Amino acid sequence: MSSGKLIVLTGPSGVGKGTLVRSLLARHQNLYLSISATTRSPRGGEIDGQDYYFVSVPQFEEMITQENLLEWANYAGNYYGTPRQKVEEKIDQGITVLLEIELVGARKIRETFPTAIRIFILPPSVEELERRLRGRGTEAEEAIARRLERAKEELAASSEFNYTVVNDELEKALEALEELIVNSFLHE
Repeated sequence: MSSGKLIVLTGPSGVGKGTLVRSLLARHQNLYLSISATTRSPRGGEIDGQDYYFVSVPQFEEMITQENLLEWANYAGNYYGTPRQKVEEKIDQGITVLLEIELVGARKIRETFPTAIRIFILPPSVEELERRLRGRGTEAEEAIARRLERAKEELAASSEFNYTVVNDELEKALEALEELIVNSFLHE
Protein backbone atom coordinates (compact mmCIF):
# COMPACT_ATOMS: atom_id res chain seq x y z
CA MET A 1 0.00 0.00 0.00
CA SER A 2 1.34 3.46 -0.85
CA SER A 3 1.90 6.06 1.80
CA GLY A 4 -0.64 8.79 2.20
CA LYS A 5 0.10 12.47 1.71
CA LEU A 6 0.23 15.31 4.19
CA ILE A 7 -1.40 18.53 2.97
CA VAL A 8 -0.91 21.66 5.08
CA LEU A 9 -3.39 24.52 4.68
CA THR A 10 -2.31 27.80 6.26
CA GLY A 11 -3.43 31.39 6.14
CA PRO A 12 -4.31 34.22 8.46
CA SER A 13 -7.18 34.00 10.90
CA GLY A 14 -10.45 34.85 9.15
CA VAL A 15 -9.30 33.90 5.64
CA GLY A 16 -11.81 31.04 5.43
CA LYS A 17 -9.58 28.00 5.95
CA GLY A 18 -12.24 26.24 8.01
CA THR A 19 -14.98 26.81 5.44
CA LEU A 20 -12.76 25.56 2.63
CA VAL A 21 -11.72 22.48 4.60
CA ARG A 22 -15.33 21.61 5.51
CA SER A 23 -16.30 21.91 1.84
CA LEU A 24 -13.38 19.71 0.73
CA LEU A 25 -14.29 17.04 3.29
CA ALA A 26 -17.94 17.08 2.23
CA ARG A 27 -16.94 16.48 -1.40
CA HIS A 28 -14.10 14.03 -0.79
CA GLN A 29 -14.67 11.45 1.94
CA ASN A 30 -11.22 9.94 1.25
CA LEU A 31 -9.55 12.94 2.93
CA TYR A 32 -8.88 12.96 6.68
CA LEU A 33 -8.78 16.18 8.70
CA SER A 34 -6.34 16.13 11.57
CA ILE A 35 -7.94 17.54 14.70
CA SER A 36 -5.76 20.04 16.54
CA ALA A 37 -5.40 20.35 20.28
CA THR A 38 -5.85 23.79 21.82
CA THR A 39 -5.95 25.49 25.19
CA ARG A 40 -8.48 28.11 24.07
CA SER A 41 -12.09 27.88 25.17
CA PRO A 42 -14.61 26.38 22.73
CA ARG A 43 -16.58 28.82 20.57
CA GLY A 44 -20.33 28.36 20.36
CA GLY A 45 -21.20 25.02 18.78
CA GLU A 46 -17.67 23.60 18.82
CA ILE A 47 -17.40 20.01 20.05
CA ASP A 48 -14.42 18.50 21.87
CA GLY A 49 -12.84 15.75 19.77
CA GLN A 50 -14.60 16.93 16.63
CA ASP A 51 -13.56 20.56 16.14
CA TYR A 52 -10.56 20.53 18.48
CA TYR A 53 -9.27 18.60 21.44
CA PHE A 54 -9.79 21.20 24.16
CA VAL A 55 -7.12 20.67 26.81
CA SER A 56 -5.72 22.53 29.79
CA VAL A 57 -2.37 24.32 29.66
CA PRO A 58 -0.72 21.63 31.87
CA GLN A 59 -2.10 18.86 29.60
CA PHE A 60 -0.77 20.65 26.51
CA GLU A 61 2.63 21.20 28.08
CA GLU A 62 2.79 17.49 28.90
CA MET A 63 2.07 16.70 25.23
CA ILE A 64 5.02 18.94 24.28
CA THR A 65 7.30 17.26 26.81
CA GLN A 66 6.30 13.77 25.62
CA GLU A 67 6.86 14.81 21.97
CA ASN A 68 3.27 13.84 21.16
CA LEU A 69 2.83 16.81 18.81
CA LEU A 70 4.03 17.18 15.20
CA GLU A 71 4.02 20.92 15.70
CA TRP A 72 2.73 23.45 18.18
CA ALA A 73 2.59 27.18 18.66
CA ASN A 74 1.28 29.80 20.99
CA TYR A 75 -1.12 31.91 18.95
CA ALA A 76 -3.12 34.87 20.26
CA GLY A 77 -2.45 33.76 23.84
CA ASN A 78 -3.41 30.09 23.44
CA TYR A 79 -1.54 26.91 22.54
CA TYR A 80 -2.44 25.04 19.35
CA GLY A 81 -0.84 21.83 18.12
CA THR A 82 -1.18 18.72 15.98
CA PRO A 83 -1.27 15.37 17.80
CA ARG A 84 1.30 13.12 16.13
CA GLN A 85 -0.09 9.58 16.45
CA LYS A 86 -3.31 9.80 14.44
CA VAL A 87 -1.65 11.69 11.56
CA GLU A 88 1.13 9.13 11.25
CA GLU A 89 -1.37 6.23 11.41
CA LYS A 90 -3.49 7.67 8.59
CA ILE A 91 -0.50 8.40 6.34
CA ASP A 92 0.79 4.85 6.93
CA GLN A 93 -2.64 3.58 5.85
CA GLY A 94 -2.32 5.46 2.53
CA ILE A 95 -4.78 8.19 3.51
CA THR A 96 -4.28 11.86 2.62
CA VAL A 97 -4.31 13.99 5.77
CA LEU A 98 -5.24 17.67 5.82
CA LEU A 99 -3.76 19.94 8.47
CA GLU A 100 -5.44 23.32 8.93
CA ILE A 101 -2.82 25.15 10.99
CA GLU A 102 -1.18 28.51 11.61
CA LEU A 103 2.06 29.76 10.06
CA VAL A 104 4.38 28.82 12.93
CA GLY A 105 3.10 25.24 12.86
CA ALA A 106 3.34 25.06 9.07
CA ARG A 107 6.97 26.10 9.26
CA LYS A 108 7.63 23.34 11.79
CA ILE A 109 5.87 20.80 9.55
CA ARG A 110 8.24 21.83 6.74
CA GLU A 111 11.05 20.52 8.98
CA THR A 112 9.33 17.39 10.32
CA PHE A 113 7.59 16.40 7.03
CA PRO A 114 9.60 17.91 4.16
CA THR A 115 7.41 16.06 1.64
CA ALA A 116 4.23 17.75 2.93
CA ILE A 117 2.41 19.84 0.34
CA ARG A 118 2.03 23.31 1.83
CA ILE A 119 -0.74 25.62 0.58
CA PHE A 120 -1.25 29.20 1.77
CA ILE A 121 -4.79 30.61 1.63
CA LEU A 122 -4.81 34.33 0.86
CA PRO A 123 -7.62 36.83 1.43
CA PRO A 124 -8.59 39.04 -1.51
CA SER A 125 -7.38 42.02 0.59
CA VAL A 126 -6.49 42.98 4.16
CA GLU A 127 -9.70 45.05 4.28
CA GLU A 128 -11.81 42.00 3.42
CA LEU A 129 -9.96 39.98 6.04
CA GLU A 130 -10.81 42.60 8.68
CA ARG A 131 -14.47 42.55 7.60
CA ARG A 132 -14.57 38.76 7.98
CA LEU A 133 -12.94 38.84 11.42
CA ARG A 134 -15.39 41.48 12.67
CA GLY A 135 -18.29 39.57 11.10
CA ARG A 136 -17.58 36.55 13.32
CA GLY A 137 -18.67 38.54 16.36
CA THR A 138 -16.69 36.19 18.61
CA GLU A 139 -13.80 38.37 19.74
CA ALA A 140 -13.10 41.64 21.50
CA GLU A 141 -11.63 44.59 19.61
CA GLU A 142 -8.20 43.98 21.15
CA ALA A 143 -8.14 40.38 19.90
CA ILE A 144 -9.21 41.46 16.41
CA ALA A 145 -6.43 44.07 16.34
CA ARG A 146 -3.88 41.42 17.37
CA ARG A 147 -5.13 39.01 14.70
CA LEU A 148 -4.95 41.72 11.99
CA GLU A 149 -1.41 42.68 12.96
CA ARG A 150 -0.40 39.04 12.91
CA ALA A 151 -2.16 38.54 9.56
CA LYS A 152 0.00 41.21 7.93
CA GLU A 153 3.14 39.36 9.07
CA GLU A 154 1.71 36.02 7.90
CA LEU A 155 0.78 37.33 4.46
CA ALA A 156 4.41 38.30 3.90
CA ALA A 157 5.33 34.61 4.39
CA SER A 158 3.03 33.25 1.68
CA SER A 159 5.98 32.88 -0.73
CA GLU A 160 7.43 30.18 1.57
CA PHE A 161 4.65 27.79 0.49
CA ASN A 162 4.42 25.41 -2.45
CA TYR A 163 1.14 26.97 -3.62
CA THR A 164 -1.16 29.91 -2.86
CA VAL A 165 -4.92 30.08 -3.35
CA VAL A 166 -6.89 33.33 -3.03
CA ASN A 167 -10.19 32.87 -1.20
CA ASP A 168 -12.13 35.65 -2.89
CA GLU A 169 -15.05 33.59 -4.10
CA LEU A 170 -15.59 30.35 -2.17
CA GLU A 171 -16.41 28.11 -5.13
CA LYS A 172 -13.41 29.26 -7.18
CA ALA A 173 -11.05 28.83 -4.21
CA LEU A 174 -12.51 25.39 -3.55
CA GLU A 175 -12.03 24.36 -7.19
CA ALA A 176 -8.40 25.54 -7.07
CA LEU A 177 -7.79 23.46 -3.92
CA GLU A 178 -9.48 20.44 -5.47
CA GLU A 179 -7.28 20.76 -8.53
CA LEU A 180 -4.18 20.79 -6.33
CA ILE A 181 -5.15 18.19 -3.76
CA VAL A 182 -7.55 15.78 -5.40
CA ASN A 183 -6.61 15.86 -9.06
CA SER A 184 -2.86 16.21 -8.62
CA PHE A 185 -1.66 14.64 -5.40
CA LEU A 186 -4.16 11.87 -4.86
CA HIS A 187 -3.36 10.36 -8.25
CA GLU A 188 0.45 10.38 -8.01
